[in-house]
Amino acid sequence: MRLINRRPDRASWMLLAALPFVAVLVAYAFGSAVRLAENPSDKLLPGLAAFADAIDRMAFTPDRRTGDILLWLDTGTSLLRLLSGIAIASAGGLLVGMAAGLLPHVRAALSPFVTVLSMVPPLAVLPILFIVVGLGEASKVTLIVIGVMPCLIRDMMLKIDDLPRQQLIKAQTLGANSWTVAIRVVLPQIVPRLIDSVRLNLGPAWLFLISAEAIASEAGLGYRIFLVRRYLAMDVILPYVAWITLLCFLMDLGLRVLQRRAFPWFQDARAAA
Repeated sequence: MRLINRRPDRASWMLLAALPFVAVLVAYAFGSAVRLAENPSDKLLPGLAAFADAIDRMAFTPDRRTGDILLWLDTGTSLLRLLSGIAIASAGGLLVGMAAGLLPHVRAALSPFVTVLSMVPPLAVLPILFIVVGLGEASKVTLIVIGVMPCLIRDMMLKIDDLPRQQLIKAQTLGANSWTVAIRVVLPQIVPRLIDSVRLNLGPAWLFLISAEAIASEAGLGYRIFLVRRYLAMDVILPYVAWITLLCFLMDLGLRVLQRRAFPWFQDARAAA
């Protein structure tokens, strides 16, 4: 049997999936042991005891100055900003993308502008946002919207173009107007594809958020990472990075579960295609 036709069973799949993570952990443990053997005070690759102490200090011990548990304060602050930005970008991407995808006049007016807007590096406009909007929450949420929504709009337009044209023609033949076609034919097929687009933009959204928090913020995961870097506190930075990665993975998993349960037909259609 050719290699391209061989599929691992469930046990083999889980083993293969775990191998890269185990390899990274082993490599880190080896590198940390070598560096700590040469210099027990080395901060670049701290040992497990340093990680345990930092996690206890950040996640379970109230801060002496404010009384807050810093990890959960930072997590709540960052998630509120991130989810607000993604929600606004998703709603705008869906509405504008459907309008531009279905109505030729709207596409003629918006498509070139959205294309150019999607090419602007969002981090390049961050100083402008701070000047115009201020250093508060609005600038951080706006950066996520600017960075994510143009991509969602373009993706929705492309997804509408991929829909079978016969569906739109048949609906109009049966007497459906433009609004009915949009709501009854296009929207149910576009929303699961919007979820896919949001999943692909979770990484960039986190990047925009962390960048904004690192420059101007008083709380947040990105703020904390850049605050402690001046002390070379890798025992705090690495757990925070791992925590952000876990949050992003859980958000992606939640979107996959939502897509599977809300649109069970979509997975079958994708498999058939």
